[in-house]
Formats: sequence, structure tokens, C-alpha cells
Amino acid sequence: MNSAGAANAAASVDLPAGFACHVGNIGIKDGTDDVMVLAADRVAAAAGVFTKSLFSGASVRRSQANIADGRVQAVVVISKNSNVATGAQGERDAANLANRVAELVGCEPGQVLVGSTGLIGVPYPEGKIDTYFDRLIAGPGPALDSNDAVAAATAIMTTDTHPKTASASAGAATVVGIAKGSGMIEPDMATMISVITTDAEIAPDRLDAMLRRVCDVTFNALSVDTDTSTSDMVVMLANGAAGPVDEAELETALGAVSLDLTRQLAFDGEGAETLIVVTANGARDDAQAKRVAKVIVNSPLVKTAVHGRDPNWGRVAMAIGKCSDETDIDPDRVRIRFGDQEVYPTPATAEALAELEAYLASDEVLISVDLGVRSDGTAGSFTVYGCDLTDQYVRINADYTT
Repeated sequence: MNSAGAANAAASVDLPAGFACHVGNIGIKDGTDDVMVLAADRVAAAAGVFTKSLFSGASVRRSQANIADGRVQAVVVISKNSNVATGAQGERDAANLANRVAELVGCEPGQVLVGSTGLIGVPYPEGKIDTYFDRLIAGPGPALDSNDAVAAATAIMTTDTHPKTASASAGAATVVGIAKGSGMIEPDMATMISVITTDAEIAPDRLDAMLRRVCDVTFNALSVDTDTSTSDMVVMLANGAAGPVDEAELETALGAVSLDLTRQLAFDGEGAETLIVVTANGARDDAQAKRVAKVIVNSPLVKTAVHGRDPNWGRVAMAIGKCSDETDIDPDRVRIRFGDQEVYPTPATAEALAELEAYLASDEVLISVDLGVRSDGTAGSFTVYGCDLTDQYVRINADYTT
């Protein structure tokens, strides 16, 4: 992982042993890859967290039902169409997609997770998915003939500027994750789409608890624009090919992969030029620290100040002040820093402010806040990840459907 956690994915990242994938173009929107099928060579332990949006898509609901027993063999993701707000046809399309992938892989339809991301309110193009899978299933060789995680990550992109992959080791096992996401990112149990695979052996209930713990401090600590997607899901498959490993090591590896992907997603926010990391400490508990840090990273004024290389700490103070329900926060005990430089309550010198302007031009900017609520070993702390707000973000989203 690089210092900003945001460089383009490596040229080649292999999936763990026992996993293979297929990528291709169905013609959902254009001529770029828009379908990714990833499968294990056996039924795998599986866990997932999904958006809580009231407008969650048919694909999300299908996956939630299919993962309920903790056993999955394949994941399919369609990009450039979310299959959200498409009524009964969308439900049929999600079911049909699971059926076709099951036929391709040789598993049960209930062992297939379905993801879909892109434009809301538009049905899949009629007939194209069936035509594509008919051809794929009838092909002369195995369809899942690749272990290239970068290709898989590329196929699920929408407005992303580069594929996002990360990997780590846990004993004899490997953890590899791919993710997509650039805008409409403010998690609500999950964020964007991420598929994580490992050849470690672990029981589904243990995997589920582990994934949720890690999501809470990585994917659920991410925000680009405060908007929760209708299609969010983070899913993990463990096929056991490498045998059991120390679960603490596995969780550490999963945490490293998830944090790397989180930082890549934040840095690749639509139009973003700067990764913003906000840490709040000295809080009553971790939950309070997270609420305050999120308010700061989500503030349009803080985001634009960073983009403009303006060390305007007053905007950070303003954001903290919006947390009016946190009555134990006393402004006289709060301390604010940009990087290593304290800017409140001790005012920065003119020389220090000039240095901060240069610091804010960095690829990564750290804003830290000591809330002063607690100073002992029970003090809460939390770190969140976001990005600056640029005019390019407005242009990308103003022109999204046209």
C-alpha cells in the first residue's frame, strides 16, 4: 500500500487458489466490459453487508436472500445499470441472472450473489443478457478461465478512473479484494460494491462477524458525497482451499485489504484531487468520535477549503459545532490540527499558515481533532476517509445521464 492508499491498482493481482473469473461485454451501455463472474471451485463460506436504502435494488434483495445460509459459490456483477426501481421486471431479471450464472458455474441458483451498479430506473436491455450467456455456456472451453483480479475490478467500474484491488496474506492463505465506487458514497451498513475472496477455511458465522467488525472501521468509515447508494454491497467468500488459519491473522489481513480499498475509493471520489483523513479522539466513546469525524469530512466547506489549499480551521470548528446533541463537548477543551500543526486554540503563525497551504496541496491531508471530553484510557477515537470537493464533481454528476 502506498502512502496515500490511492495509487492505481497493481498491474497484476491473482485471485486466491480455487477462484476464477470471467469478464466481458454484454452491451449494457457501451463497448467496455460490463459483466464480471467470479466463482469458487466449491461451495464457499460467505458473508455480506448491504445497503439499508429504502430503494435498494432487486439485485441487493436477491443477494440478501441467497447469502442467508452462509454458503455461496459465485458472484456476478453487472455494471452501468443498477437494476433499481425497475419493478417486477427487475426482480425477474435478477433471478434470471442468478439462474444463468448457476448454469454456467454448475451450482444452484441460490448459491449465486448478484450485484448491479449504474443508472437507476432503467431495465436491463431486453434479450442481451440471455444471448450473452447462451453463447458463453455453449462455448468450446471453460468460461471462467482467468484469475486476474485487476480485470475483474475493471469490469465492475462505472465512473471510477482506475480498477481497485488489494491483497494480503494470512498464514498459508491469501485475501484479495476488488471494489468499485467513485460517487454516491456515504455508507449505511456497506458502501459501493466490493467482492473479497480468500482461500482460508472459516465457518460462515465466524466470517460474518469478522466482516462486520472490519466494515465498521473501513468501508463504513468512508464518505465521498454523503449520498447512500441503492446498490451497496460488500461480500466475502472463503473456499477453504488453504485450510484453516489463525483467525486473528485472517482478520488483520482482511482489515488491511479493506482499508486499502477504502482509501483508494476515497481518493478516487468523483473529481477528487485530495484524500482527506479525519481523526477524532478524546471523545466520550468511539461512536461519538465517529459522528464528529463524519460531520467534518462531509462538510462541503471543509472539502472546498482543502481543495483551495486554504487552512481555514474555522470551517472545522463550524462542523464540530453542528453536533449540538453532543452536550459534553466544550469548545474551550477542543484542539484542532492540520497535519502536525495546531491551529486552535493556539493560533498558527503567519509562517505556519504559509507552510499549511503547501501541506494542503499534498495528495493526502490529515485533520485531527481532540474533543477533550476524556483524556484517560477510555477515551473514544475514530478515523474516517473522504476527499475534497471540486468543480469536476459537479460536472460529472450534472451530465451523468446525458
